Amino acid sequence: MTEKKKNVLIVDDEKDVTTYLKSELEDCCQQLNVVVRNSGYEALKVVLQGEVDILITDIAMPDMDGYELYKRAKESQENLPIIMMTGFGYDPNHAVVRSRQAGLKNVVFKPFDITKLVKIIKSNLSEV
Repeated sequence: MTEKKKNVLIVDDEKDVTTYLKSELEDCCQQLNVVVRNSGYEALKVVLQGEVDILITDIAMPDMDGYELYKRAKESQENLPIIMMTGFGYDPNHAVVRSRQAGLKNVVFKPFDITKLVKIIKSNLSEV
């Protein structure tokens, strides 16, 4: 019997980032079903359907920042593992700080170390 694939939702307003991550994760991890969205609101719709096993979201997006998405996703699915990603060393809106205060455990910085990201994903999925 084959194990059910885990649904990974990647959210970033930059299509190059989501395309790259989807390709890399699907190449290295056949157990992952990678879904991408380029808007916080579109991502929230997917989360609210209840079929996301892990959420990876950018912090800075034009329609909904990472903190807002984090907060709303946690309201919907309290135990949903969430990883935030950022290209900024400085977080002017303090989305990371606010998210960490609300329970965020993982932040990854662009450019990505895919091996490290995969390790974080697998670690979070094993806790679910």
